Amino acid sequence: MKFTDGYWQIRKGMTPHYAEQVHDIEIESDAITVFAPTKKLNGRGDTLNLPLLAVHYASPMENVIQVKIVHHKGVLPRNPEFEIHQDAKTKVHISNEESHTTLTSGDLSVRIYQGENWLVEFLGKGQSLTSSGWRAIGFVDTPEGRFIHEQLNLGVGEVVYGLGERFTSFIKNGQVVDIWNEDGGTSSEQSYKNIPFYLTNRGYGVFVRQPERVSFEVASEKVERVQFSVEGEALEYFIIYGPTPKEILNRYTALTGRPALPPAWSFGLWLSTSFTTGYDEQTVTGFIDEMAKRDIPLHVFHFDCFWMKEFNWTDLQWDSRFFPDPQGMLSRLKSRGLHICVWINPYIAQRSILFDEAAKNGYLIKKPNGDIWQTDKWQAGMGIVDFTNPEACKWFSGKLRSLLGMGVDTFKTDFGERIPIDVIYHDGSDPFKMHNYYSYLYNKTVFDLLREERGEGDAIVFARSATAGGQQFPVHWGGDCTATFESMAESLRGGLSLGLSGFGFWSHDIGGFEQTASADVYKRWAAFGLLSSHSRLHGSSSYRVPWNYDEEAVNVLSKFTKLKCSLMPYLFRTAMQTREDGTPMMRAMLLEFPDDPTCEYLDLQYMLGDSLLVAPVFSHDGSVRFYVPEGRWTNLLNGNVIEGPRWAQETHEFTSLPLLVRPNSVIPIGSQTDRPDYDYSDGVTLHITHLEDGKHVKVEVPSSDGKVEAVFEVRRDGRMIHVHRRGPGKAWNVLVSGMEIVKAEASIDELSIQLKS
Repeated sequence: MKFTDGYWQIRKGMTPHYAEQVHDIEIESDAITVFAPTKKLNGRGDTLNLPLLAVHYASPMENVIQVKIVHHKGVLPRNPEFEIHQDAKTKVHISNEESHTTLTSGDLSVRIYQGENWLVEFLGKGQSLTSSGWRAIGFVDTPEGRFIHEQLNLGVGEVVYGLGERFTSFIKNGQVVDIWNEDGGTSSEQSYKNIPFYLTNRGYGVFVRQPERVSFEVASEKVERVQFSVEGEALEYFIIYGPTPKEILNRYTALTGRPALPPAWSFGLWLSTSFTTGYDEQTVTGFIDEMAKRDIPLHVFHFDCFWMKEFNWTDLQWDSRFFPDPQGMLSRLKSRGLHICVWINPYIAQRSILFDEAAKNGYLIKKPNGDIWQTDKWQAGMGIVDFTNPEACKWFSGKLRSLLGMGVDTFKTDFGERIPIDVIYHDGSDPFKMHNYYSYLYNKTVFDLLREERGEGDAIVFARSATAGGQQFPVHWGGDCTATFESMAESLRGGLSLGLSGFGFWSHDIGGFEQTASADVYKRWAAFGLLSSHSRLHGSSSYRVPWNYDEEAVNVLSKFTKLKCSLMPYLFRTAMQTREDGTPMMRAMLLEFPDDPTCEYLDLQYMLGDSLLVAPVFSHDGSVRFYVPEGRWTNLLNGNVIEGPRWAQETHEFTSLPLLVRPNSVIPIGSQTDRPDYDYSDGVTLHITHLEDGKHVKVEVPSSDGKVEAVFEVRRDGRMIHVHRRGPGKAWNVLVSGMEIVKAEASIDELSIQLKS
């Protein structure tokens, strides 16, 4: 919310109260509380009729500082709140000097100055990161209620990223962002996944631990500051030190939860019935037969909404008019090696056989007068499952468990954004705080069931809505995009923004959801989609099978699906890294190249893992402009070499795009191209590109259950490249790019390659 009218004036009807100076500091063994009056104190009489803010500083884990600003502390606590993980072993150091008091955790410090004006500075390794200064902390009485805020300074050239899956400009400077989940598609400022966390290119991130609406004015209301505010009497946030972007995300996900590792099979190609298309078992089988006939590997089949009867969503019952033998059908599909996903949401239509049962047992959200909250928007008379009720969670999970027993493997957990605030919850949760947080409980309920039934390594949802902490329940997809190059680009922006908000796995509707793409858009999107974390063909009113576009689309889809399967040793090890440290699979360029200022602004290309640069083509003529960081990069598809740092302009056929291997990389390429889950170490080929003298690369090849299967040590010593393997005695190969080989000598676990000088 904006409180000022320009820099000097206050908006009409608003009365601000700012922390003016430090009056007193209470020091505990591991925390500091600062008391700040809202005007300068010139005598004892000034302490009367005056608000006093308490600002508490502590550290839940090393290199993270917690800040809590409180005006009136007598407000009753209201659930929910974001869960955070604390390290009980965290040590802080507090120093109290005449001019300032400092609390230090690891390399991060907060320094409170005891001067004439309010000034608090955050420092990383002794260098200033940001500060809270004149009129930064305070509360404002407005016609809508009381709001409490903080403002953190931005330095010259400092840019802000994150705040969830946002389809607006990648750099958030100049934007006003409300953290409020809405079903707004990908072509608006609204977002399905609002995360009150941002990071900057100055070595720190900020997480606001408030599940309700948080308003961010990012270099907008005051262009040299980020303001964030919430309604109420208290505001809690965390400063998270890096200094690198990867380290910031590592600590943020340690605080709020790491992403789980999706099963290997989920990285293959998903095909959907699409939304409003007509289909039955014959239609589905026809698609699958045709995919096989045209040599397109298919790994997951998804049934969208109309697997259930119209006006009955969600009843979790197969529409018998079109699927008279669902268990038999699923058995037949699974015998072909397919996994099965079905669409669900937490909305129960009045005509659903589940409605009366849920209403009778108190499993639906209610109005304040005790009636079931209902609406005709989406499904006639629908109610919403109350996931604050443990019995409702068990009930809903039980209905899903029956589908798992029938042969379903996973669920597309759609919606979860249209959550009303004029309601009451079973556990008394604040409905305003629950609006965003609902998505967390919804997806957690389904994910926990899958983990219980399928095991730790085989649980995955395909979710649209999320809030902070939701990254623990992958995978998330981008929502309703349109079938254009512009929407393809905005989808990528949203995915990169979500990756910088702690989410490790992300997908999108290949070809666009709304409308039907032209053949060239579909083919370019297919290449992009199969070089994403997860890959799904899905749409609204038309089938997304490639032969509906043209024959070349079949070839493009086949090629890039096979390519992704062959890259699974590399991709799955990258996914394991995401689980371990929170680094997303699809990475904004700044994550890998934080010292290259050009990379700070790039949102039309990305790194897939740490070694592959992907630049999707967003043009009808095949032209693509992209940036190449320092070093000799090799296109994995055609062997062309580009020397960076520089901008490049190329034109690509539909079966190609810039897919560059980072210099000094060793990419493990698998032996199979027809499926994503296989023995990655058996027949693996190490693709060595431009390995410089003296370089040493360690390559871990995983098994498809998420464990390290084999380890290769690759080093160059002058004209010699030496490769040593540790692991089971299986066949393996080496491919050297950019260097001419004179001879090679090999044993079972050793390989020495002599290069031409």
